[in-house]
Amino acid sequence: MDKIYLNGMKFYGYHGVFPEENKLGQRFYVDLTLEADLSKASQSDDLNSTVNYADAYNAIKEIVEGTPRKLVETVSEEIAGKMFQQFEIVRACTVKVIKPDPPIDGHYDSVAIEMKRERNE
Repeated sequence: MDKIYLNGMKFYGYHGVFPEENKLGQRFYVDLTLEADLSKASQSDDLNSTVNYADAYNAIKEIVEGTPRKLVETVSEEIAGKMFQQFEIVRACTVKVIKPDPPIDGHYDSVAIEMKRERNE
């Protein structure tokens, strides 16, 4: 299966279980891998035969910068669902949501979750 990557997308959202996260917000980074058969697009040179990266980015931005969720797992699931809904060509989707500055004590670069979902036919 061919893959499309959108990596290092940066957003500002209000997701989290702590009140300060919902009030002050924080940075979120998203990496996305979409699996699809890209042979038709590569032969036709037609944008309608593949995933429009700008449309994917804008859909992800709307989710991450939209309605606050308690868990980034929920945000990831919404992103995957939106990719399947918006792009029929997508067969599988891996979403990684990274919180570089979560309000927890300790020394670390970031915390993140990654999930892979496959289209159910």
